[in-house]
Parts: sequence; C-alpha cells; structure tokens
Amino acid sequence: MTSDLLTVKLEKLTYGGDALGRLSDGRAVFVPFALPGETVRIHSVNEKRGHVRAALVEVLEPSPERIAPKCKHFGVCGGCHYQHLPYQAQLSAKTEILRDQLRRIGKIENPLVKQIVPSSTEWNYRNHVQFHLTPDGKVGYIDAQCRSVIPISECHLPELPLNILWPSLEFDPGLGLERVSLRLGVDDETMLVLESESPETPELELEANLSVVHLTDNDVVVMAGDDHLTMIVNDRLFHVSAASFFQVNTEMAGKMAAHLLAHLRVSPATTLLDVYCGVGLFSAFFAPRLGRLIGIESSPSACEDFAVNLDEFDNVELYEAPAEDVLPALDVKPDIAIVDPPRAGLEKRSLDALLARGPARIAYVSCDPSTLARDAARLIAGCYRLVQVTPFDLFPQTYHIESISIFEKG
Repeated sequence: MTSDLLTVKLEKLTYGGDALGRLSDGRAVFVPFALPGETVRIHSVNEKRGHVRAALVEVLEPSPERIAPKCKHFGVCGGCHYQHLPYQAQLSAKTEILRDQLRRIGKIENPLVKQIVPSSTEWNYRNHVQFHLTPDGKVGYIDAQCRSVIPISECHLPELPLNILWPSLEFDPGLGLERVSLRLGVDDETMLVLESESPETPELELEANLSVVHLTDNDVVVMAGDDHLTMIVNDRLFHVSAASFFQVNTEMAGKMAAHLLAHLRVSPATTLLDVYCGVGLFSAFFAPRLGRLIGIESSPSACEDFAVNLDEFDNVELYEAPAEDVLPALDVKPDIAIVDPPRAGLEKRSLDALLARGPARIAYVSCDPSTLARDAARLIAGCYRLVQVTPFDLFPQTYHIESISIFEKG
C-alpha cells in the first residue's frame, strides 16, 4: 500500500480506543478518533503483514452518535479517546469490548458480564494528574502518536482544585524533570510530585500552599509540606505517600470496595489473601470482618502506607516482596484471594502458586481486559469457574476498562 489516502468503512470499537475496519486486501485497519459505522478517509501510519494502523484524515459519513468533543486538544492529545461519543455509548462500548476480549482471548463462550458501574461524573474525576514537560518547560501530554509532548491550555479530567492549579505551573527547562504530577487529598490538600533521574533536588519558587516532593529511583525528598496525602474512601481515611499508587477516581474506588464486600462473604473464621495489596484499599474494609488477612506488595512506599492504614488490626500480616516470590513459599490455604495485578496481569509463577493454594473464591481486579482474559483461561483450566464479571468505569472519556471478576473453585 502506498501513502495515498484510502477510504474505509468502520465496523466496531476495539480495546485501545481505535475503530476497526477492513481494507480491500482483507487486512484489519485501526483508526483512532473514529466510530463504528463511519466512512472515513485515512492514511497509513504503520503497516504490518496482518494489519495497518492509520490516521484519521476526514470523516466522510459520520456516525449518528458522533458529538462535538469538549476539549480543543481532542484528536491530537493522547489522553482521551471517546470525547466524540456520548457517555452512555461509551459505557456500552466498554462492556462489549470486555465481553469480546473474554470470548476471543479467554475462549469463554458466554461470559456473564454484568451491567457496567458508571462514574457519577463524566468529567473532573481524577485526583491525580501526570504531566510531561515541553522543551521550554510548559506542562503537557504525550501526543496521540506517542512522538512528542504537546503543551495544553485546557483539560477536563482533573478534579476542579487541580484544574485551577495546573495552568500556573511552569518550569525551568534546565531542571531535568522527567514528569510532574499533582495529587489531591481530603479538604483540597494538594501535592506536587517532581520526578527525575538526577538525585539533585531542583530549585523552585512556588507561591501555592501545597506539599512538594522530589522523587528519584532511590530517594524521596520533601521540599515543602508533607510526604503524604490523606484520602477518604467510604468514610475511611487512607495514608498515601507520594510514591504510592492509589486509584485516581476516588468515588469509584469506593464502589469497587463495596462490590468486593458484597460478593466475598467472610466470617471470623475466614483467611483472606490480598495480592498486590498496595496501600491497603481493600484490606482495610475486610480486616475487621475476618480472622486472618495476609497482604503481599512489592512497593516499599505502599507497604509503609499499608502498615499505617491497618495498624489498628492484630489479625493482619504483610509480606514486602514480589508476589511471584511470596506465593510459592507461602504455607497457608486461604479461603479467599483478592488479586489486583498491574496491567501485565498475573505473572505465571504467581498464578500457578495461587492455583496450588486453592482458595474457594478468587476476586480478580483488572485494569486490562486482554490480560484478564488470558489469566481467566488459566484459572478455568485450573478448575475454577468464572461466576461473573462486573466492569467499572473509572476512566470516562478514555478506553480504559476496570473490572472485578469472581471465580469459584470446582
């Protein structure tokens, strides 16, 4: 195929935010910022033997669902994928994509995918926003082609206090910063996190009343204020350090915790294993209800936070090491396991060891339906039954799909 423009009819949305169509030679073509049913003009960006990635040049026949995006950077910025699609249609698309991944990759014929749990707000839901810097020190995002940083003048995803603050950020290009983040806690408590490879602390003049922390691979330096934020989920406070992960949609984190409590019945005789437990978001709600809780987490920062957040409980223990190292050596048979792995899913040694432990129920918290589908197939081959999958929309306007799957043994 040459670089000439092509016309193609698009069929469906795929995981990753692109719309799928077929070229005359039968190859699949993936087009960002387009919608199913549309006829579009495209040009090739990257060709492979079996598929082509293309850029959208013109929409010739728009979908009746197409709406005007809210942000002027949409289509250039790589942060959002679905602003041209009404929210209810976004929810339907994500549900169908999750179902399709479980069928195609997991080979699960008829997965019971429940109705998606929507975010109560489509905009301004992020408690954490991460920027890259342009060569002249302005904040921006990676562009849709992942080639460069584009400066931005608006963004509708951060919570409002962060949206008021970030436009005032500008940095000396000589500071050597890799990334800059803003995080929001209770009572509009705000933290600026500076990330760089250099251990030398950058010099800044900031008038805003906020905590400032410099992160490198091996060190955390508090430049102003505190080294942590306090988050509140379902009326419970959480200590979250600058280097620790926490769900960016606070309200939806609460809905996920409530869902787990509703579907994993426990008693004072229950032993629960919380793998990739982080700062203890789920553990904190289960600990007062059961006999023994075992957390596994490799992040030193998250482990320190976990210890603070669950300090009141005597029935909790924590292993600070990779799950693939701890699980095979763990001499315990849990009744229930919660696993919340990173995007890459469960490492094979972790999954094999989990099967060997044989909990009666497994709750799999996933941020990637493709790796969930792969791991679901492995669990099913290990004599587990997929009871249900519930998607949660933690990331409106984007292709990201969070879900909780419940597996039962036998």
